[in-house]
Parts: sequence; C-alpha cells; structure tokens
Amino acid sequence: MTAGLSGGATLAVDVRSLVKDYTGRRNTHRALDGVDLTAAAGQVTAVLGPNGAGKTTTVRIVATLIRPTSGSVHVAGVDAVKDPRTVRGLIGLSGQYAAVDGRLTGYENLRMLGRLYGLSSRDARARARELLTRFRLDDTGTRSVSTFSGGMRRRLDLAGALVARPPLIVLDEPTTGLDPRSRNDMWDIVTDLKADGTAVLLTTQYLEEADRLADAIVVVDGGVVVARGTPSDLKSRVRPPSVEVRLADPRDLRLAADLLPRMNFRVHRASASAGWFTVDAPWGSESMVDVLSRLHGTGIRVGDARVNVPDLNDVFFQSTGSASPAAPSLATATA
Repeated sequence: MTAGLSGGATLAVDVRSLVKDYTGRRNTHRALDGVDLTAAAGQVTAVLGPNGAGKTTTVRIVATLIRPTSGSVHVAGVDAVKDPRTVRGLIGLSGQYAAVDGRLTGYENLRMLGRLYGLSSRDARARARELLTRFRLDDTGTRSVSTFSGGMRRRLDLAGALVARPPLIVLDEPTTGLDPRSRNDMWDIVTDLKADGTAVLLTTQYLEEADRLADAIVVVDGGVVVARGTPSDLKSRVRPPSVEVRLADPRDLRLAADLLPRMNFRVHRASASAGWFTVDAPWGSESMVDVLSRLHGTGIRVGDARVNVPDLNDVFFQSTGSASPAAPSLATATA
C-alpha cells in the first residue's frame, strides 16, 4: 500500500474509509464515519477539528491503540489491523501527557525504552545519550524526572518516541499546556524530524502551530473529513486577500468609493464615520500598492492601510460550519 507522491515523497500512513462505532447499552455512537487520510514521509500532516470531532480516535487507531469498526489502515505498507505488532515497531507515539517514569532519570527512561524495543544494552545506552543531547537534556540525564518541568518532560517523552528511529511519529496535541518558549522548542524539534525524512501525524488545537508546521491539513468534524489541503490552499478557498484603508479625512470616503470601482477595485465594506473601507486584493501587497498609488494620484490622503489575508481560523470556522450559509464550501474543493 506504500505509494509514491509528488516530489518523490512516500506514504507512511494510508487510511481508507475508517469507521469507528462505540456501542452502549441503549445506542451506538459513530465517532468516525468514513475517514480517509494519508501522511507522507518527510512531511507533517495536521489533523484539526473541534473537541469530539474524531481527531484523537483517528490517531489512536493509526497507533493500534484501538481497533476500527471497519476500513483499512496501513503504516509503511503494513496492515495495522491485521499486523498491529509489526506496526507498533514502526511508530513513535507522544500524547497529550508525557508518559515517562518520574522515579527514573531521563537517561534511565530512554535506556529502558531502548531495551524494550530490542536494542542491545550497549546500543540502548548509546541511543539514550544521543537523544538526551539532541533534545538538550544531556545536563539532566542523572536527575530524577520528577524534578523536570512540564516542557522538559514533554521533550523527554518525544525523545522516547524516537528511540527505535520509527518512520512515523504520532503527536497527539504535544504542546498542550506548554509555555511559549517550550512550545517553540517543540516546533523546532518537529521541523528537524521532518528534515530527517520522518513522517509526522499531528493533532493540535493551536491553529498557529498547524500553520507553521503542517505541509498538509485534514479538518475533521462530526467524524468526517470536511476539508483537506495545504495551509495555503485552504486559506485561498475561504476568501481572497483584502486591503483595508483608513483615509486621513473621512470626508474623502465618498470620492474614494466612487473612484475605485472605475479602477477595477470593488469596495465591499466601508465606514463613513471612521473613514475606512475594504477592497478585494487578489495580489495581496501588490494590490495594496496599486490602491494607494491610485488614491495618491487623485489627491486622497491615506491615514493607514494593511493587507488582510485569511488564516487558519477562517478555515476552521468555515469548514466546521461556523461561517455564513452564503460562504463557499471548502469540502467541495478538497483534494
């Protein structure tokens, strides 16, 4: 099931028609309803969605922690449903809470994991020292993990996920609760993993995190995929960039609103009292320069101006049903 992708990338995860039902005494809850998802080597694939959308259920199935009701899951070409033992050797998992033993030192945690993964005693010791250095924990290797900060514990947990050099790392909200500095440290580590050719499957509630790290995004809501694509593609489907302009003299707004449509700029929002207006700007900053130069040529003075581009917040709210009914559907344009 491993398949080639554009640019020479290779599929590390291939999920097709994934369904997961939870059956209670009175009814059955369908957590996933036909999810398709892929993750490529050397790329970060982010799974976004509101609470209860099915993000964690999806990654837990990929990580063989729970079994799907139906559908197929392949990791590096291995069937995760039929051969979960092999797949577990191909995955490193770091969850929302650091799964490390506070009674051991950082070095002892990593050495123990190395032995559990089948490394020789010598190789486990070497790998533990290597990872402590890579994650900037080498000066804490003899300290009990119970003395670590939250960020240090999270780095150690991720280091443990890399002990066996797996082709796939699954990160389930890895920066939840971290301070900005620790979060940036984790972002740097994920970027390094991608550069090493590792596939990263990431769930996160931080849209800035997904925008910075992800090569591909899958938005899940109600157990189904409602949008997918690159961050730039998804943002471009929401709306075009716009230029917001505040005139130095609000009395000039009427003149600007009359002149700009003749110059092929559509004014779609305006405030007469504040003297500002918004026009579509399909070329971003180039459009802003054009608008400002045309206004200047007519003698209209500008007090302030900025380019307003859509972000992943816009993508999230629109694709999960929070946008106006008139907004175009992202699902109709999914790749």
